[in-house]
Amino acid sequence: MALQIRDRGGGDRGRDLPADIQQGCVATSAHDQDHTLHRHRLLSLHHFGSLSPPPSPTVPGKHPSVKFSIITPSFNQGRFLTDCIESVLAQTGVEVEHIVTDAGSTDETLEVLGRYPHLKWTSEKDDGMSDGINKGFLQATGDWLMWLNCDDFLLPGALEKVAAFIRENPSADIVHGDCIYIREDKTVMRRKYDTPVDEWDLLFVGCIIPSTSAFYRREIITSGNLLDVAYRNCMDWEYYLRLLRKGYRYLYLPEALAHFRWYEDSTTLRHWQRMIDEGLKAQREHIELRQLPAVLKDATVLKLLRKVFQVRRVMKRLLAHGRLS
Repeated sequence: MALQIRDRGGGDRGRDLPADIQQGCVATSAHDQDHTLHRHRLLSLHHFGSLSPPPSPTVPGKHPSVKFSIITPSFNQGRFLTDCIESVLAQTGVEVEHIVTDAGSTDETLEVLGRYPHLKWTSEKDDGMSDGINKGFLQATGDWLMWLNCDDFLLPGALEKVAAFIRENPSADIVHGDCIYIREDKTVMRRKYDTPVDEWDLLFVGCIIPSTSAFYRREIITSGNLLDVAYRNCMDWEYYLRLLRKGYRYLYLPEALAHFRWYEDSTTLRHWQRMIDEGLKAQREHIELRQLPAVLKDATVLKLLRKVFQVRRVMKRLLAHGRLS
């Protein structure tokens, strides 16, 4: 079977980083059949911020105890994999299954996987990172799922904090928290402080939720909401927008939950233009499906709005955390 060598770093590398390395990217698929969209009136620019998200659908199966399924897509990044696996293994106070979907690595990955008998793992060619994550989603048995890229790792006690938050907020469908950006050698760059999800920030600023700190109720997946395999880099941003359109409820947990590794050889830097192209496609489709004014799909208008909403987001972060970044 032919192997394709590609970096399986996170699809959201570099988002929300300093301005000199930050650009927008989102994605959503043209074949996303969103026939149940909640229809809102057309908005002129002065209405931004006044639109409420669609009502959250009824989601069954909200249990008092929580089991987590952690999905790790992998391809030739065996040098990072031990950190990832050990961080999940060290979680306490919750039940966890760790599923690794490897795309046929030829480095030390399989040797590393073989050292951990508790793992559920496969190694076979796939159709990209989104496909690998989807395979893991479909194998998962947990109440809550997340994907943890093989070059990232959880902070101690992260899952216990998420479980407590879920019990306190049983109406949540997606829980997202903060992450800490680190370099390849694990030296700390900075903490990414988030704020509760705002549709306009998510649409115009970019992928403001780090995938490595986002958790999904199992029923979202079993309802047929998988990643779009057409997206190689912005699959997470497209997913967030799509779930928002469908009315799933996002709740923010103001805790750092994971380390997010940022380094030169990551997918983001090597495929920057593809990220930009996928992002523009996603923005335009979201605007169309939400029946927003068509002028918002213009690339120049989107660049302007990004600057406007970046400033707005900074002010929200200042009010929420007492800091600008």
